[in-house]
Amino acid sequence: MIPNRTRPGWTLALAGFGLFMTALDNMVVTTALPVMRQSLHGSLSDLEWTVNAYLLSFACLLLTGAALGDRFGRRRMYCVGLAIFTGASAAAALSPSIGALIAARVVQGAGAAMVLPLTLTLVSAAFPPEKRSGAIGIWGAIGGLSAASGPVLGGAVTQSINWHWIFWINVPVGLALIPLSAVFLTESYGRRARMDLGGLAFVGTGLFGLTWGLVRGNSVGWGSGEVIGAFLAGLVLLAGFCWWERRTAEPMLPLALFGRVEFSTASAVSFFMYGSVFGALFLMTQFLQSAQHYSPLQAGVRLLPWSAAAMMVAPVAGKLADRYGNRPFMTAGMLALTVGFGWIAAIARTDLGYGELWVPLLFAGVGLALVLPTASAEVMRSVPMSDAGVASGTSGALRQLGGVFGVALLAAVFARSDVYTSPAAFTDGLRTALWVAAGLSTAGVLSALAGWPRPARASHSGGSRRSRPLHPPPATQTSTELELDLAR
Repeated sequence: MIPNRTRPGWTLALAGFGLFMTALDNMVVTTALPVMRQSLHGSLSDLEWTVNAYLLSFACLLLTGAALGDRFGRRRMYCVGLAIFTGASAAAALSPSIGALIAARVVQGAGAAMVLPLTLTLVSAAFPPEKRSGAIGIWGAIGGLSAASGPVLGGAVTQSINWHWIFWINVPVGLALIPLSAVFLTESYGRRARMDLGGLAFVGTGLFGLTWGLVRGNSVGWGSGEVIGAFLAGLVLLAGFCWWERRTAEPMLPLALFGRVEFSTASAVSFFMYGSVFGALFLMTQFLQSAQHYSPLQAGVRLLPWSAAAMMVAPVAGKLADRYGNRPFMTAGMLALTVGFGWIAAIARTDLGYGELWVPLLFAGVGLALVLPTASAEVMRSVPMSDAGVASGTSGALRQLGGVFGVALLAAVFARSDVYTSPAAFTDGLRTALWVAAGLSTAGVLSALAGWPRPARASHSGGSRRSRPLHPPPATQTSTELELDLAR
C-alpha cells in the first residue's frame, strides 16, 4: 500500500471537498431561512432548530466520528460519513414540513460529524511537521471558500429555483467523492479504543437540554418550569459527563487535554469565534431580506466582504503563522471580529446604506480568516500525532457547540413578539443581539491572550519539555504516524 504521505495532494483535495460540502451546508441554509419560514410556515424557533439541529448533532457526534475513524479506519469511516451526509441531504430536499426538515438535518449533522474531524486528521497525517501549518492553512481557505460562496450560492439557488435545491447540490458531489476517496486515500488507524457510549449519552442529552432551554425561553417564559428544568437537567447531565469521563477506562474526551494551555485556550477561541459568527450570520441574512427587502441573491452578494475575506486571507495567515506563531493571528482575528460586530451594532438601522455596512463586514471577514486556520493549527501543534484524532474531534465539537450556543443566545436576545411585524422591530432586536456577538468575540480575545507563551524557565536537564501523548502509541500505530511522531 502506498504510504499516505507520498500523495498529500490527493489527500488534501479529497478531504478539502468533504470539508467544503459539510461547511457549505450551513452557509447556504442561512441565506434561505426567510424563504423557508414562509414556505413551511415556520416560527423563529423553527428556524433556530433548522440550524441548531445540524450543529448540535454535528457537535455531539464529532468525538464519536473521530473515534470511529481511529478504530475502524479513517478512509472507511470518511466514506461512510459521506454516504450518510449525501442521503440525508436528499431527504432534506424532499422534506414536506418543517419537522421533516429538522429530522433530516439531524442525520446530516451525524454524517458531517464523521466527515469533518477526519478531514483535518487526514491532512495533518499526510504532511510532515514543517509543511503541516501551510496545509492546514489551505484547509482553512477551503472552509473560507465555502463561507464565501455559501451565501451567494444559497441566494442564487433559492431565488432562481427553490430552497429544496440547496440540499440537492450535495448529492452529486457526495456520489463522486465516495468512490474517489475509497481509491485514492490510504487507510490508516489510530488508537483503537472502545466506544464510549455512556459519555455520548451524557453529553448528547445534556447539550440538548441546554439548547432546548435557550430556544424555548422566549416562547414559554424564562422563569417557566420547562425552561428552568431544561437548564438544570442539562447542567446535571454535563456534570455527569465529566464524572463519567474521569472514571471510564476509555473516555471519548480525555479531560487531560484541557490541562494543556495551548489546547484549551485555542479551543476556547474557536468556541467563541463560532458562537459570534454563526449567531451574527443567522440574523444578518434575515436582516438584509426581512428588514431591508433584498432578494436572497442580493443578500448573499452583500455578505461577500465578510465571506470572501475568509477565503483570501486564511491561506496567507496559515503560512505567516509558520514564521510568527499562531497566537498573534488568533488575537488579532478575534479583535477584528469584535470591532466588526460592534461597529454594525452601533450603526444598524432600517435605512442603513451598503456604503456604511461593507467596511465592518470586511473587518469581521478578516477576523474570521485570521482565526480559522491558526486556531486549528494551534490545536494540532499542542498534541503529539498519536492524539491528533481525539484533539481534532474535541476541538471540532467545541467549535460546533459554539455555533449552537451563539445562534441560541443571539436569537434569545433578538426575539420578541413583534420581531417579524416591521423592519424597525427587527432592527431593534438585531442591534442588541450584535452587541452580544461582539461580547462573545471579546471573550475570544481574552482566551487567545491567555495562551501566549510565558518566558521559559531553566530546566535542570537543560532540555525542552515536549508534549506527551495522552495514551502511549499502540502497537497498531501506522508507520506514517510513527514517523510523524518521531519527526516532532
